[in-house]
Amino acid sequence: MGMQIPLSIGTDAMRSNPMLKTTVLTALLLAMGTATEVAANQEVTNVKVYHHNKIVRESVPVIGTYCRTVEVPIYQDVQVQGDAAGGALAGMIIGGLLGKGVSGNDDGAAAGAIMGGLIGADKGSKPKTERRIVGYETVEKCDEKRTREMVDREVYSHSTIRFYLDGKRYVVEFIK
Repeated sequence: MGMQIPLSIGTDAMRSNPMLKTTVLTALLLAMGTATEVAANQEVTNVKVYHHNKIVRESVPVIGTYCRTVEVPIYQDVQVQGDAAGGALAGMIIGGLLGKGVSGNDDGAAAGAIMGGLIGADKGSKPKTERRIVGYETVEKCDEKRTREMVDREVYSHSTIRFYLDGKRYVVEFIK
């Protein structure tokens, strides 16, 4: 009787091949034109166009700020009393070794020990400045961290035109 229009002409091959899509749509229009001529006296009813979407799952970059609490040392310069005894002992040992090495005898070692002890006691007795930890401060430390997150996104899939011709329902799929 009239020309039959396929229920679904959209395929993955047609979507990915523009030439095939053009050919199929041209054939569809010719078929509809022929069907219109054949059915010139027939009524096309309930013509509706629908756009269909699909859900696509994709990975997207996400930059997040992550914070944590840390203890940070508090430094302070502190004056400490010198250690004359420790300085004298170290000076005597070093002076004795140097005196013996320079003179080659015990008298030189004794003289070196005495001189080293005096110099060591003098240097050791002077106050010193030291940097010491005097406490801790609790602070919040934050860093940016890059991650990826999967999200669902709705995108266009295809369209269909639905109509009735001579009492029969036809559905034609196409890409807009």
